[in-house]
Amino acid sequence: MRRAHESSMPKSLAIALTVTDVAFILYWSVAALSQVGLVHLPPEWMYANYDQPDVIAWNWSFLPMDLAFSFFGLKAVAAARRGDPLWRSSAIVSLTLTMAAGGMAVSYWVLLQEFNPGWFLPNLALVIWPLFFMRAVMSGGAASASPALRSE
Repeated sequence: MRRAHESSMPKSLAIALTVTDVAFILYWSVAALSQVGLVHLPPEWMYANYDQPDVIAWNWSFLPMDLAFSFFGLKAVAAARRGDPLWRSSAIVSLTLTMAAGGMAVSYWVLLQEFNPGWFLPNLALVIWPLFFMRAVMSGGAASASPALRSE
């Protein structure tokens, strides 16, 4: 018999999902405002060739995936707060899409041999942090894979 707290979302996962998902919604909001000229971003904050049409298209190609993982991540957190066990399926979708988006961006930067830490490291983090939770979420255990990330 499973203890009641074993079916709940770890607090560390709820925080990681919320921070990542809200950050991406903010990122895309600022990107859209910048695209229409309502916000000016300093060039030193931008990634390599950010003003080239092909790179602009590459960046915007991430919008559907980023919004999808944000939607499913926030949906998972909301479901967990309600005690709905379906939070797991939403979390799995969110974690998978987060890793895919980060992996695609990291691959792009590696292929270009562009290792600007301001863009490369956050995308690498998107590949790595979900790994700390994926196994536990998929197996039905609430504890994260890392005891340091566990919240009881």
